[in-house]
Amino acid sequence: MADVNPDFDATDDTDELLDALKDGRDTDDPWGRANPRYLIEHTSLDKGNVEYQLRRLTDAGWVRKISRGLYEFVDDPRESAQ
Repeated sequence: MADVNPDFDATDDTDELLDALKDGRDTDDPWGRANPRYLIEHTSLDKGNVEYQLRRLTDAGWVRKISRGLYEFVDDPRESAQ
């Protein structure tokens, strides 16, 4: 597993994906894992952009690919910096 890159330059699109992955974390709802279809349906991003942003977040270590088509939130270093 890759280390989390705190210097990753998050964009509005990556923030939107992270928000969708974090949705439910302050409740008893399951959160943190999603497939691209879920992210397309719960963001304003199209399929190509979701896939691109997931690759960027995975490379940065903020998201990890669990299995084919399933991604998991790992960390958002900006949260600990606040």
